[in-house]
Amino acid sequence: MILDKIFTGKIRVQLLTKLLINPASTVYLRGLERDLDVSSNTVRLELNKLYDMQLIQEHNETIKTKTKYYKVNTKHPMFKSLRGVILQHVGLDQIIENVLKKLGNVDEVYLTGDLVLGKNNPFVDLVIVGNIDKTYLYNLIEKVEILIDKKIRVGLYQSEEFTEKKLKDVGIFMKLM
Repeated sequence: MILDKIFTGKIRVQLLTKLLINPASTVYLRGLERDLDVSSNTVRLELNKLYDMQLIQEHNETIKTKTKYYKVNTKHPMFKSLRGVILQHVGLDQIIENVLKKLGNVDEVYLTGDLVLGKNNPFVDLVIVGNIDKTYLYNLIEKVEILIDKKIRVGLYQSEEFTEKKLKDVGIFMKLM
């Protein structure tokens, strides 16, 4: 994989994917150790390298805890470029360009599932709100699935029937559009 060569390691790519797909997310050492299935020392080394490059920021949730939390530095000059590379890596850029922008009557789009957590997955789960031509949508999805080598699963809602409460039942989500 080309990103592995650019970023010199699978763990760093996984870490950047986790942080850049959903810039609002925060992570911590033990959670990353579990999610990435590697030792805490390996994770700590990668976090330190990203911190030294100022790609991530660290903070404590409260003064009483020693747990350090990490978040992507959205003000870093390379943030948008790196995020674009990661979105291309997981195929979200193709979904946005070749499906969502061509549909027309889309009010909102939410990403759900593992990708919101920054975990690369063979499935992309979307919730689309609007008055959509389903036949046209599924034709576009078929074409994009070939490009990104992932299956796209879609939940469709009419504007009048959708509430964000429905998303809360799904679990974690992120607004794409």
